[in-house]
Amino acid sequence: MDTVRGHSPYQLWGLVTRQAWTRLRRRLRAGPSYRWRYSGRTPERVLIAPPDLRLADPQVARDIYHGQFLLAGQLVETRGQSPFLVPVQNRAWQESLHGFRWLRHMRAADSELAAANARALVEDWISLHGKRIAGLPWDPAVTARRIISWLQHSSVVLQGAELSFYRQFLKLIAVQMRYLRSVASEMPDGEERLRARVALAFCALSLPAPAAALKAASRNLVYELERQILPDGGHVSRNPRAVLELLADLLPLRHTYANQAEQPPQALIDAVERMLPALRFFRHRDGSIARFNGMGITLHDRVAAILRYDDTGGAPLLHAPHSGYERLALGSTTVIADTAPPPPNDLSHFAHAGCLSFEMSSGRHQFIVNSGVDCFGDDSFRPLARTTAAHSTMTLNDTSQARFSLSPQWSDLIGTPLLSGPRKVECQRDDGDGEHRFAASHDGYVARFGLMHQRRLSLSAGGNLLEGMDSIRKPDGTRTLAEGKDMAALRFHVHPDIDIYRDPEGRLILTGEATDTWLFTSDDVEPVVEESIFFAGLGGPRKSRQIVLYADPAQYPDIRWRLRRTHAINGEG
Repeated sequence: MDTVRGHSPYQLWGLVTRQAWTRLRRRLRAGPSYRWRYSGRTPERVLIAPPDLRLADPQVARDIYHGQFLLAGQLVETRGQSPFLVPVQNRAWQESLHGFRWLRHMRAADSELAAANARALVEDWISLHGKRIAGLPWDPAVTARRIISWLQHSSVVLQGAELSFYRQFLKLIAVQMRYLRSVASEMPDGEERLRARVALAFCALSLPAPAAALKAASRNLVYELERQILPDGGHVSRNPRAVLELLADLLPLRHTYANQAEQPPQALIDAVERMLPALRFFRHRDGSIARFNGMGITLHDRVAAILRYDDTGGAPLLHAPHSGYERLALGSTTVIADTAPPPPNDLSHFAHAGCLSFEMSSGRHQFIVNSGVDCFGDDSFRPLARTTAAHSTMTLNDTSQARFSLSPQWSDLIGTPLLSGPRKVECQRDDGDGEHRFAASHDGYVARFGLMHQRRLSLSAGGNLLEGMDSIRKPDGTRTLAEGKDMAALRFHVHPDIDIYRDPEGRLILTGEATDTWLFTSDDVEPVVEESIFFAGLGGPRKSRQIVLYADPAQYPDIRWRLRRTHAINGEG
């Protein structure tokens, strides 16, 4: 039996205090009294430009040349003005602009014009923001991404550069490196702090530096890797997107160690070897990453580029106990389920209230999904996407398992951590007799309603039958007797590409294509079809539908349902 305990809402004040103290220290470190600490010897040259695994498109370089910046899902036309002076309210767009990851497109263009444009934009940033450490351009997370990008694409930025710019560019890299080194330990816990350590390791490898600097950078990197990368390869935030994004930085770092004839830290080698199978664990057969705890749109080519480095082969793992997920896979059917409480407060700013939710895919089609999140869209949608009702699981009394909506004053200070979610989640895996199955429960509704949610899922018949039973009972296992007091809603969000209709007998039919059709039935409750929203569409949120089973726990403490394939892929079924 795996038992995991989550956080307590009483930690909120501790989070407020830490954030306030961190902001004060960062403000002091950015002030004139600290600025002298970031000066020092200017590196003579860039020894090596680390590789970049992120996708590059020469057409984007041409668009940027014409003043069109499509970043974080928003297109901004500069009309001859510096992009760093255009007033854009979208913070994600600004972070993307100042992070300079778009330099990879200039490198892909492989032309003198693209190189000159890249150099002009970097020079523009240096003249506007290089003399004063302040504001969003010097946010530590943005600074870390910019350092990595400048080093990875230094060849295109410095192509044809005059000596004065060459020296200025190297000087600013050094200043940013020293600044990031001073604030990295005080960054919020999680992915961005680890990326800061990656950026500093890149600096120690790519710039002339004493052996002691590389040793210190490697030691700090190892510390964060051991803290943040779980034994099963997941990230402590429980966000599959973090695994994908960190691998896009850790793989080039591993190669850079080797290219510089330096032995990569064993913790780096081990972390990458664990994370690659973990990424495959979260992947459906169509290449999409399961939408849990902040994962939204999947960039399929990015995933494929990273998984080319996975030499483990074979089928993905079925059990991720440290990350808190289960995978059922037989035949062409895959089920991935969330079976753990939310991460701690510090790491829960993107976490969802979706404990015991699941996704199901068959072949190249996703049938049952979570609504996901639109990472680039309107911020007003994100709280809705994080609610329990946006997941394929049960809600009780139209209430989410956890809350995360705070007043603007609080959100500005500490962000949007998940609060008061499940604290105890139990999960037991029990495969056998040609079945993949598990049983899990959470206490997210005990404090408010005195009831537990238990879920059992079983995949059998070669992947042609998925059976489930969802139970609402008291913590001691007894059923509630107060009829009309509570109402449970068991939701199954259907992917917008799936057709859903009733056959002549009134049964629900889900169709991906003519050779892949599933029948949804329930022994206890009549299913209804309602409208829904799929937030993780490539073009933004899309209308979709959901199957809902409504039941009074006093009358139906156990709700049984099944999905059976009626027309199978390749004639199976």
